Amino acid sequence: MRFLFLLFFIFSFCFTQAQELFVFTEPASNMAAKSIGIRLNNTVMWDKTAKKNNYHLIPELMWGVSRNIMIHGEMFLSNRNTGFVSEGGSVYIKYRVLSNDGIHNHFRVAVFGRYSFNNSDIHQRAVDLNGHNSGYEGGVVFTQLKNKVALSSSLSIVHVTNNGKEKFIYGDKDRNAVNYTLSAGKLMLPKEYTGYSQTNVNLMLEILGQTNINTGNSFLDIAPSVQFIFFSRLRVDAGYRVPLVKTLSRTAAQGFMFRLEYNIFNVY
Repeated sequence: MRFLFLLFFIFSFCFTQAQELFVFTEPASNMAAKSIGIRLNNTVMWDKTAKKNNYHLIPELMWGVSRNIMIHGEMFLSNRNTGFVSEGGSVYIKYRVLSNDGIHNHFRVAVFGRYSFNNSDIHQRAVDLNGHNSGYEGGVVFTQLKNKVALSSSLSIVHVTNNGKEKFIYGDKDRNAVNYTLSAGKLMLPKEYTGYSQTNVNLMLEILGQTNINTGNSFLDIAPSVQFIFFSRLRVDAGYRVPLVKTLSRTAAQGFMFRLEYNIFNVY
C-alpha cells in the first residue's frame, strides 16, 4: 500500500511541466520529418549469475521518414560472454495513427513493431529483444501532452525465436509475453522559454513490466532518470533501473542506462 501511494504521489507531482521525451520508452509522437538521429545507448547491468557487471553498447540510427512514420536501426554489442563482440541487431518501425492536437496539448496514438536477431546464448526466461533475444514485437502506445505535462503508456505482444543455433531452452509454450509501460516526466528548466538555445532539464519516472503468457510470471521495474537537451539537438540521458517484482527470472535486472543522441533536421 505504501508503494502504491508513493507511485500515485510521484505521478501526480509530474503533472506540472514535462517533456514528451522518455529515457526507457518511446512515446506515440515521432521525431521530426526528414530528420536523422544518431544514438549511443550504454547499459551497465549487474549479472547476479556471473557476479560481474555486463556492459551493452547499442548504436542506433533513427530516420524520420514523415510526420507519421519513424524507423530505427540498432546494433547490439556486449562483453557478457567472451570479450566485447557484436551480437546482432534490430529494426523498429512506428506509425502514428491518431493525432488530436490543440493549443498547448495533444493526444497521440501510434502502433509499432520490432524485429530483432541475436546470436548470443539464451540465459533467461524473460524476453528482451533489445540486446538478448531474437524475435518479434508488436504493440500500441498512447501519449498525452497538456501544458507541457506528458504521460505515456504502451502495451505489446512479444514472441521469442531461437538465437541462431542457440535454441530457446524454456519450451515453446514460454515463447510469448506481454510488455507494458507507464512513463511520466517533469520539465525542471527552463522556467520560461526564450529560444531554442536554452538547455532543458527533465526528470522522468518510468514503470516497465513483462508477463509470460503461459506461466503468468512477471517482472516489474521502476526507472527514475534525468535528461538534458542542448540547443534542441543534443540529448543526454541517464537513468537507473530497479526491479520490484521478480517472479520472471532475469540474470541482470538492475543497473545504469546512459545515452547520447544527436539530431540533424531537414536532411532532405
